[in-house]
Amino acid sequence: MTSDAPRRLLLTGGSSGIGFEAARDLIARGHELTILCRNKARAEQTLNALSGKVQTLVCDLADLWAVERITAELLVSGKPLDGLVLNAGLQYAGDPRPRWNHQGIELTVAVNHLAHQCIAMRLLPLLRRSSSPRLVITASEVHNPGSGGGRVGRPAALGDLAGLRAGAGFLMLDGSARFDADKAYKDSKLCNVLMARELARQLDGALPVIGWSPGLVITPGGGFFRENRRRNPIGMAAFGFAARDLLRITETSESAGRLLAHLVTDNTVEPGFSYTRNRLVRRGVHQPELAETSEEASDMHKATELWCLSQALIDRSLKV
Repeated sequence: MTSDAPRRLLLTGGSSGIGFEAARDLIARGHELTILCRNKARAEQTLNALSGKVQTLVCDLADLWAVERITAELLVSGKPLDGLVLNAGLQYAGDPRPRWNHQGIELTVAVNHLAHQCIAMRLLPLLRRSSSPRLVITASEVHNPGSGGGRVGRPAALGDLAGLRAGAGFLMLDGSARFDADKAYKDSKLCNVLMARELARQLDGALPVIGWSPGLVITPGGGFFRENRRRNPIGMAAFGFAARDLLRITETSESAGRLLAHLVTDNTVEPGFSYTRNRLVRRGVHQPELAETSEEASDMHKATELWCLSQALIDRSLKV
């Protein structure tokens, strides 16, 4: 399959921001998309905003039962998937109180990590039916304590995964009793990279598994900006103006979306794990490049342990 041949793709986080721009690019090039949306209203809005070979399915990633139901439906359909794009992300940095999903799991971990691992676990059989499959996971440079964003506040660190070992109700993945929404997001992005590594190991290099960082993207309708603007509109407006207009360190959702679409379809990507970051090379200009992950994100023992503990928690949650 060439990069121009039509592909059948499944995308999370495709109703706004980077994911929406990637969806629009992919559909314009003739690819067929299935987009998972949080609710019926968002699904209808997304469908109306796009034209081409696209369907939207309702699936709230905060609810593992909803993820289980939709993946079961997709498996029954039996249609091969040429690409699985795990792009959705939730961040509510600055909120002092944790939020919980229907299974009693902190929302950042539930949406950014566990829902995506559940999707990958269930839909791998459909990927294996493709002649040229790939899996793309949107991570972030904040997974790396040595990066610019990773150095602000408490760094990403999973410790011995004591929170996951304790089961539903944990505040932080490392078992800390003090909730930190910013660190929870960083930890979830570290999980994304480790999950990509473990998937590549399980698949024994049979297909490309790509982790990537889009850079700092501020979109009024999504992610970091939406959640924090609700609590601190003046502060977020000032931050957005400084980062986007004065310092010019942000990336646009359109440009990041095009890069995501490229990663999904580029046949020059080698099988196995790779990590691409969208690096700021000068003010207002970003350039994608293959990069190393953090030391913790390179720990294959931790990657396997994270996968196994996460799978056990998913399985227990679905039995409740």
